[in-house]
Amino acid sequence: MRRRRSNASGLRAAVAAAAVLCGAVQSAAAQGSLAEEGALFLLVPVGARAVGMGQAVTAAEDGSEAVWWNPAGLARLEKREAAIHHQRGLGYTADAVSLIVPSSLLGVIGLSVHIFDFGEIPSTDIIGTEGGEILTRAFVYAASYATPIGGRVNAGINYKIAQFRVECTGPCPPNAFSVATSTALDLGLQYDADWLVPLTLAAALRNVGPRFQVNDRAQSDGLPARLQIGALYRVGQIQRYMKDAELHVTGDVLGEVQIRRPATHLGTDLIWRKRLHARAGWVFDTSELDGPSIGVGLTAGTLVLDVGQLLHGVSANGQTPPTYLSLRYLF
Repeated sequence: MRRRRSNASGLRAAVAAAAVLCGAVQSAAAQGSLAEEGALFLLVPVGARAVGMGQAVTAAEDGSEAVWWNPAGLARLEKREAAIHHQRGLGYTADAVSLIVPSSLLGVIGLSVHIFDFGEIPSTDIIGTEGGEILTRAFVYAASYATPIGGRVNAGINYKIAQFRVECTGPCPPNAFSVATSTALDLGLQYDADWLVPLTLAAALRNVGPRFQVNDRAQSDGLPARLQIGALYRVGQIQRYMKDAELHVTGDVLGEVQIRRPATHLGTDLIWRKRLHARAGWVFDTSELDGPSIGVGLTAGTLVLDVGQLLHGVSANGQTPPTYLSLRYLF
């Protein structure tokens, strides 16, 4: 009997830890009432470029990372892209894989999946047989469409399926399997105000959909819908001091749809000869997740490599700081 109670506690702990960890590594999570929201893994940041710039990338147009921040950023891509975005945080690893295909007639279409692995815990069955493992996973499947509207407006949409799974292999306790699933939409717009100032304005509404349901409505929670509004300013004066250099300065505000207690995100991207990137960002929040991030990037022909590092937050205080690695292939 003692062993069975331990397994039940372990199963509950696996689910609870996964939910808490997902919310903890994303500063936006502090904006919502986490106890009332499900599928918190939808808030985990994706992509080394975005992380290095303080997640202030709503107005950026730079490849497959836009799927997870503002699908409108895909609208003017000219090359097909296959990408993998890897992240390792406290108690989990995750990989986001994307294939983006632009078309002069149809716009830009993308297919992506984000896979979270929260690890395994030992398991025994009801009679105490050992050797099983409880596996906790989450998946986000995304289909994206983006298109330019005229010369200055970009629009994009994602349709997503979010799923959280607890499974067991080998000897397992009763009810060791559970699945929670929901669908969601992301909507995004960008506007290029270069006719007036070298500025792009943007807004993205993410994770709008039905409740995240485990078994019945009594066990369901609302999705963590977020509204992110931002701008990207291209600093032309940098050419006076650094030949062949560009400097982008970004700023976003992020919060619940009602914009209560928004967090402020700031980022910079210094680009040399369109090949080398040095990035830095800062999240201004009321929680312990407030703090800086850094990143670097390199473009070599058809390959783009980016590395991002959070320097703050719950996971940064552990033994392994959260690290993000992105590899993109353009063809």
